[in-house]
Amino acid sequence: MKIGLYFGSFNPVHIGHLIIASFVANNTDVDQVWFIVSPQNPFKKSQSLLNEYHRLHLIQLAIENDHQLKWSDVEFKLPRPSYTIDTLSLLEEKYPQHSYSLILGSDSIQNLSKWKSGDAILNKYKIFVYNRPGFNNTTNHPNVFQLKAPLLEISSTEIRKLIAEGKTVRYLVPEKVREEIELGAYYK
Repeated sequence: MKIGLYFGSFNPVHIGHLIIASFVANNTDVDQVWFIVSPQNPFKKSQSLLNEYHRLHLIQLAIENDHQLKWSDVEFKLPRPSYTIDTLSLLEEKYPQHSYSLILGSDSIQNLSKWKSGDAILNKYKIFVYNRPGFNNTTNHPNVFQLKAPLLEISSTEIRKLIAEGKTVRYLVPEKVREEIELGAYYK
C-alpha cells in the first residue's frame, strides 16, 4: 500500500489539516494518509504543546470512520526531539510491505536542507507539497510534486489564541474536536 505521511504537531488538528490529507488521498497515487503526531518537533518549543496523547486523541476523533485517513503514534516511541529520517527508518522496518511518501507545506520544503538527513529524504522519497501563505515552493527535484490543494489560512496558533481569549473555534476544527477541547479545558 502507498502511504502518505503527514507529520506535524497538530496542536490542535484543524479543518485545514483534514482538507490537505483528504486532498492527497483523493488526488494522488496515495492509498492512505497517516497523521504522524510529533511529540516534539526539533524546530518548535515543547512548552507550547498540548500533551501528545491529548493531541493524538483529538486526531482520532477528527478522522474516525474515514478509511483513507489513519493516525500513528510511532514517534512516541522514539527519542526526543523526533527526526523524520528516524521515523521513516522505523516505519520501513515495522511495515516493509508499504511504500512511503511525505506531505509537506511549502514552508517545510524550504527548510528540508536543515533537517537531519534532509538530502537523503529528498532523494529517496516522493514529497507532495501544498502551498502555505507567504511561502513559495521553488524546489526543482524529480521527487517533489506540487499540489493544487485548497488554500485555507487556518493555523493551530490562531486557534489556540482564540481559545485562550474565550472565543469560539466552531467550524475551524471538527465538532467532536471542539467538544473535547472544551471538555478538557485545553489551551486555556
